Amino acid sequence: ISICRDLPNIEVITFSVNGISDLEPLNQCQNLSELYLRKNNITSLNELFYLKNLPRLRVLWLSENPCCGSDPHHYRMTVLRNLPSLQKLDNQAVTEEELSQALVDGEEITAPPARRSVENGCPESTESSAAESTTETESELLNFTLEETNKIREELGMKPVPRDKFSSFSPRETDCNRKKRNNVLNAILLLMKELDAEGLEIVQQTVGRRLQAFRKKELQEE
Repeated sequence: ISICRDLPNIEVITFSVNGISDLEPLNQCQNLSELYLRKNNITSLNELFYLKNLPRLRVLWLSENPCCGSDPHHYRMTVLRNLPSLQKLDNQAVTEEELSQALVDGEEITAPPARRSVENGCPESTESSAAESTTETESELLNFTLEETNKIREELGMKPVPRDKFSSFSPRETDCNRKKRNNVLNAILLLMKELDAEGLEIVQQTVGRRLQAFRKKELQEE
């Protein structure tokens, strides 16, 4: 997610199910309002340190990460104590009562987490990948990824992707290939929001040429 360092004006980021463990690149996204990080590899709530100075962050989806732990109350209170401007956490609205209680039950995070040796991206352990694949059903992953991708497309004024056109993102692919493809797609959609009309026209022309080349290749193979 290092690309986020170059997107200070981005407003919505969706990186769910991508093996992400480090949120430091997000601390430059001052206009960020919605952040979707469900089912990643975020092991410490200290990663919230990098989100504390994002003034417009209102929606965070962090559930099903290792940092959530076994105590859902402590987890939610800690997140809300450190990010009191949130209006929705894990698809659940934040109440004034919760924000008050978070000052008592939540843990204040004052420093970033210790650096880890594992890079963001594909997990090195094949056992970890296998465990993830057994807990994530194909339909669940496809529906969630499609939902978030279409949310970004809506923000960009684009038509939603039909389910049948999204089948190429099936988790039958290897974890690594799927994550790389999803990252590329999300990065392109996020970057498009930074372009003016002239830039978008260039992208449209380039995509048109690429599609023609693919169709020509398919016809030749048939």
